[in-house]
Amino acid sequence: MSTNPTESTSVTASPRRPRLIWLIALAVGVLIVDQATKAWALSGLVEGVRHPVLGDALGIQLLFNPGAALGLATGTTWLLTLIALVVIVVIVRVSRRLGSTAWAVALGLLLGGALGNLIDRLVREPGFGRGHVIDFIAYADWFVGNVADIAIVVAAGLLMVLSFRGIRLDGTREGAEAVADERPTGLEDADSRADG
Repeated sequence: MSTNPTESTSVTASPRRPRLIWLIALAVGVLIVDQATKAWALSGLVEGVRHPVLGDALGIQLLFNPGAALGLATGTTWLLTLIALVVIVVIVRVSRRLGSTAWAVALGLLLGGALGNLIDRLVREPGFGRGHVIDFIAYADWFVGNVADIAIVVAAGLLMVLSFRGIRLDGTREGAEAVADERPTGLEDADSRADG
């Protein structure tokens, strides 16, 4: 058995690397698609004019959103900017402990979505940190969103499923330790057979 600390570190770190790559690739992919579609919406749509895609159920409509999803928290753009920054910092910090591909996917989608909307808040009118988010996907008469919003909603759904199933960030399951502790070891089995 090797006691070389370099070897044990590489064995531990290597399984995490592909998951980290998943996280980064998804985040970058979501960010690129989000910003590209927003640029398209700005260049090709007139604000407030709705173009049906699936009748009344789905349409395209340019909107500048100063708040959160569903038009909530209008007037608190600075707070939403700070929340997005905190989310991004937390994801970057916890990514070092990634041991689950599903968590990597969820966090990659969440990071890409948060970055996509944060960029709007930082660079769009009316000013730094208070910019309005570009929305253009109209869902019936409910709300208008964007690609970043879709990524965030899918990520939230995945995170709920992972939590419900007890899958932790490092890939272990809740309750797995208790089951392992209750299971007798080979030595205990031999002792119980000898006593019987």
